[in-house]
Amino acid sequence: MSIFKAHIEKSEISGMPTATFDGRIIVIDTAEATEKAIKALSGETIIGIDTETRPSFRKGVQHTVSLIQLSTIDTCFLIRLNRTGMTDSLVRLLEDKNIGKVGLSLHDDYQALNRRRKFKAGAFIDLQKRVGEVGIEEMSLQKIYAIMFGQRISKSQQLTNWENDVLTDKQKLYAATDAWACLKIYNRLKQETDK
Repeated sequence: MSIFKAHIEKSEISGMPTATFDGRIIVIDTAEATEKAIKALSGETIIGIDTETRPSFRKGVQHTVSLIQLSTIDTCFLIRLNRTGMTDSLVRLLEDKNIGKVGLSLHDDYQALNRRRKFKAGAFIDLQKRVGEVGIEEMSLQKIYAIMFGQRISKSQQLTNWENDVLTDKQKLYAATDAWACLKIYNRLKQETDK
């Protein structure tokens, strides 16, 4: 029998306390700073990953991915791809088979990043494929997190402009929380399946 429920209603989530990342958020907007961030992540065995793309409100218009978030439990790097591009060091990290990159709906992120620069995904771990092992049938980050932790992840910044000159504090917190939440879900799944 599963310790987690399979489904949750939006109405149940709305009353939950909000989950927010409370670690360090480091915004990266140069290739040199990207190099330092990747070096800092190179000792990790698993990191949370997510991307953000400037929304398009016109049919047929699609923007390239603007931001990639790479998170440990206490530090999240927000790499502004619209400024840095896909650097060699970032591609090496994404292809590294020794560092797990855990996220949600990673196929979409992989496709979006690949449009910026071709690479082969190394050790990408999609939570949507894993949560079923503990009986969760939901597929959204918000619902999975609510089921596992009893907290709500705010989606209020999702459709903001990720290519603004300066990211707002709310955007930074939203972006960091998403990548960090993926890592927390993964760690909890591992805890449960290792029992």
